[in-house]
Amino acid sequence: MIDYNFEDVDQAELNTKLITKWISAVLKKHNGVEKKISYIFCSDSYIIGINREYLNHDYYTDIITFDYCEENLISGDIFISLDTVRSNAQDYSTTFTEELNRVIIHGILHLLRFKDKTSSEAELMRQMEDEALELLKTI
Repeated sequence: MIDYNFEDVDQAELNTKLITKWISAVLKKHNGVEKKISYIFCSDSYIIGINREYLNHDYYTDIITFDYCEENLISGDIFISLDTVRSNAQDYSTTFTEELNRVIIHGILHLLRFKDKTSSEAELMRQMEDEALELLKTI
């Protein structure tokens, strides 16, 4: 089950049926079994509160993923700041929707155990994001 929640922001236009189908395809490709995934879309001020309270980080971010997976059963809470997604889209000269899709799947890839702390991990993560975004075009 995948659910989509909006904390302190207006509801963004999301084709949740398409996104859910896409996420399911990405999970299947990586042998993940969907259990419970919750997306929480929020503002910068909301996500920095989560970052401070639960991770002891004092900075803004586009995404925070809490992993509750058990083996290949994929479960987690994924917080996404729509403010940061919007500013990143401008910084990277892409559309808001393209950047949002990248961040949505970035959280799933973390739940699938892909990391991005080192440069080689980040490079692989970017490659996996790109492949997933290409898959989205075929759904």
